[in-house]
Order: sequence, then structure tokens, then C-alpha cells
Amino acid sequence: MLMLGKYRAKGLAEKKHFERQFGHNRVDLGLRTGPARRSAGSLLAVSGQHKRGAVVASAKARGKLPAGALPKLNLCGDIGLKIGRDGTWYYQGGAIGRKGLVKLFASVLRYEKDGRYYLVTRVEKVPIAVEAMPFIAVEMRRQGRGKRQSLSFRTNVDDTVRAGRRHPLGFERGPAGGFTPFILVRDGLKARLSRPVYYELAALAAKNPAGKGEGVWSGGAFFRFPAEAS
Repeated sequence: MLMLGKYRAKGLAEKKHFERQFGHNRVDLGLRTGPARRSAGSLLAVSGQHKRGAVVASAKARGKLPAGALPKLNLCGDIGLKIGRDGTWYYQGGAIGRKGLVKLFASVLRYEKDGRYYLVTRVEKVPIAVEAMPFIAVEMRRQGRGKRQSLSFRTNVDDTVRAGRRHPLGFERGPAGGFTPFILVRDGLKARLSRPVYYELAALAAKNPAGKGEGVWSGGAFFRFPAEAS
């Protein structure tokens, strides 16, 4: 068993409650730095700021949580989770090296109205810092041409989305000027286009049918490039 932090009496009770809720599911954190890795059957139990909360995750978790607001969630304190600018996930400064676990955490990642990111289970939510955008688009595939063109993007956590009205392409202006290209994955969660993917996208630039500038077609929608990015 891998335990990160110590539990008080109430924390132990919460931990047992979560184990009952999640069916004693177990995962291995797989940190690249810090203590030696434990067996794959280890339980991940992470304490919160006041050593009261716990996150129990399962590599066998199925599906995604509903997008709507979840009632009566226990908000935990900061436990040192972060997504770096390059898409690497960290726990207390150590990179999480197990992709299956990263994908699991990514499946319960939420962006909320307060402008912050959280990992949300059915009973609690844990804040997570995001340096830029939570995902990276690492691959693009093209089908068709012109207005019938369809562009699909695969992220670093293996989510695949097709650019269109539900998953628009866009450009986010940076503090120093310039623009960062992205695709909306779901519910406010964006994937930054990696440099090679953006170069592939730019090579498909077509004239804007509504006026000046260029952009690309996908899923029956036209996505215009900002002037500085054309």
C-alpha cells in the first residue's frame, strides 16, 4: 500500500468510505522521481491540505462523469497536483510516469465557473493547477477536401475529437502578443496544438469565404486564422 501523507481519525474513516464507494479499486502512482515504485496493486490515497480528503482512483474506471453540476461534493485542499505547460502531470513535484493513471485522472478533469480546474469524483473534487492548457494535440488526420474536409485530432491522453461546431478550433491570445492554436475537447477543456500539428494545419489554409484572411474547413464549419497567425 502506498500512502502519501498521514490520516487523522476522520481521514481514515473517509478513506474507508471511498474504498467502499469505489469497490476497493487500486492503482500505482508510478512517480518518475522520489521513492521507489511499488507494486501495481498499490492503493493511491492522497491527503488534502488539512489531511482530511482522499482521492481513490481506478485504472478500471468506466466512462466519464456527467457535465452537469454534482451536488454535495467535498472540496479538498491543494495536494500538489499540476499539469505542466508540456502536458506532463505532476504530484508534489514528481512527474507521474504511468500513462494509464494520467488518462484516468484526465477522464475526471473538469473546468468550472470559478476559472479553476478540478479532478471530480462522485463524492469530492480536488483542485489541480494547470500552467497553460490541460491537453496537447499531438496528431492530426484529414479526410476529404474543401468544404467537406474533416480534421480529427488526437491528444496526449488519447482522446480523439473532430473539429467542428461542437469542437471548434481557435486561437488564444498570449500575454506577450501572439496566439496559441487550440481545439476544444469538452466542457471548457482545451488542447493546445503542438508545433508539428499546427504546421500541418497551416498548410491546409484556404481563403475565408466571408471576406479577408484565411482559415480551414472542418465538419462543415470554417475556422478563421487571426491575421498574425495566417
